[in-house]
Amino acid sequence: MTESTYMSAYERRVKMVEDVLTGRTKMGGKAARDLAVHVLRALDHIPERVR
Repeated sequence: MTESTYMSAYERRVKMVEDVLTGRTKMGGKAARDLAVHVLRALDHIPERVR
């Protein structure tokens, strides 16, 4: 039997940004995750019509 773990849409977005940061920089896991959270927070505050 395979166990599936629920991951919210927000967590998937954080993971995607974190993966880009760790893949493109020398940044480690915690630093990349912290920065990913800040990046998404900033993006979420840009009005939809501007994005």
